[in-house]
Amino acid sequence: MEALREAEAELTVYVHPSNAADVRRAVSRQLSTTLFSYEDRFEGVLLAHEVVVNGDRAKILNGLVPYFGVPVHANLLLYSPQPDMILEGKVELLGKESIHAIVLGVFSAAIMADDINEKFKFKRKGDGGKFISRSDRHHVIRKGSMIRFSVKRVDTEMNCHITGSLLPPHTGSMPWLSTHDAEYASEISSGTRRPSNVGIKIKNEQDHKTSDNEDSVINSERPHKKSRKRAWEE
Repeated sequence: MEALREAEAELTVYVHPSNAADVRRAVSRQLSTTLFSYEDRFEGVLLAHEVVVNGDRAKILNGLVPYFGVPVHANLLLYSPQPDMILEGKVELLGKESIHAIVLGVFSAAIMADDINEKFKFKRKGDGGKFISRSDRHHVIRKGSMIRFSVKRVDTEMNCHITGSLLPPHTGSMPWLSTHDAEYASEISSGTRRPSNVGIKIKNEQDHKTSDNEDSVINSERPHKKSRKRAWEE
């Protein structure tokens, strides 16, 4: 899926002295507090992480509680949808005016009536209704269907809620596309689907804030674009 990407980040995590005996566990626990929520500094939702503590030295902060800063190299898996990307999701609810789907079993997407191709006609049935293609009655979208759709807008304030569209080509019911859409079928059979993982290196140079449990602290504010060092890799 295009919206998934891998990233490498150089972070500084500030750990409470009470966790000095197991620094790696304290660092992992702090990063885990950001799982499945949108993070400006990563420009996406953190799905998974793997951390490597760099060296055995740390910088102690001045203050009443002497937290020490641990340099960390983190490998991250991010969900970062962008307009015009093609995503896949499972239909959870639909009606004449909209289709609502779930991406990766977690993230919500809504396709409104204006973004549903005119070739689809809604028919209300006892099971809640379904969209049937006017050109091929076997092309059906109902509750539980897996669909491909284009990203129209992304609302990061709502944890990457997506407004989608079924207007672009190569969108619709995935089972139907796999046998009737030559380009999509070719991507599946040849294994040449567009790459989903784009490597990115992030250097965080930010202020920090204390976590609620005071076990550790981590850089939290998104750096200014001019001070952020990023190198894209293929």
